[in-house]
Amino acid sequence: MRRAALTAIEESRYVSMASPRLTTLLLGLFAVLALVIAATGVSGVIAYAVSQRTQEIGIRMALGARRAQVLAMVLKQGLGLVALGIAVGIAAAFGAGRFLSRFLFETSPSDPLTFAAVLLVLVLAALVASFLPARRAASISPTRALRSE
Repeated sequence: MRRAALTAIEESRYVSMASPRLTTLLLGLFAVLALVIAATGVSGVIAYAVSQRTQEIGIRMALGARRAQVLAMVLKQGLGLVALGIAVGIAAAFGAGRFLSRFLFETSPSDPLTFAAVLLVLVLAALVASFLPARRAASISPTRALRSE
């Protein structure tokens, strides 16, 4: 008898948590999708900037710039854009934190560990998104870059 009551309580708890569990799953999926879209956007912007600066990169390499320097230059440009976006996002997150606090479970709206984890994920995504255009820029042949246009 007691075992049946315990099973009923566990089942009731499972059913009552179904809606919050689904909401959390959907929010997580949307967050991953937003991260992929943001990384794709960063990669596209950096690739466009590299294509616009092909001659400049070719001249730099013809004058002796090493591949690592060109790679660092393009990565720095990508991370600069992301740093600006992160600064605006953190300000917006603090502003929206009061309104979103009712959806948070055992987490304050300004939890430093959460902000640090999100910051780390965004910076890693930006590095990955910027790396492919940066690698392409670093492999530009100076003669081909100077002949283009």
